[in-house]
Amino acid sequence: MFSKEESKQLRQEFWTSFGKEFPHKWLLYNTKMKEIQLKFTFDRKVAQVSLDIVDNDELIRSYYFEKLLSLKTVLTEGYLPEIVFAENYDLPEEKKISRIYVEMGNVSIYNKEDWPEVKKFLSSKMLRLEDFFNDFNDFLKN
Repeated sequence: MFSKEESKQLRQEFWTSFGKEFPHKWLLYNTKMKEIQLKFTFDRKVAQVSLDIVDNDELIRSYYFEKLLSLKTVLTEGYLPEIVFAENYDLPEEKKISRIYVEMGNVSIYNKEDWPEVKKFLSSKMLRLEDFFNDFNDFLKN
């Protein structure tokens, strides 16, 4: 087990090294849509790349989720075949969002041996998710 400070230091080391190895201006929160964010997640159990619908209003989340569902075939056939759709996704801080994501299981941010494979996964999958978002963001906005 790691102390809080050791845990923080390892997480910081991972994300710093990721940024150096894969220098790219990631879209993430700069989608120009306050309801939608692209996100990296890497914790004790999984690594994820996701598109999150974060609005607190369930109707707005549902509206955007339905739009994404209408693009499911395009997304799975042209970008990310393994994408998972979760209309009601519970975050650890007990907030409910809608999320579409790809995931790599059985990895841990605390195991440096996992890092090279996870970095490649995060980079390649986010590039594909960004391509999808850029290709269809006008449809999502309107």
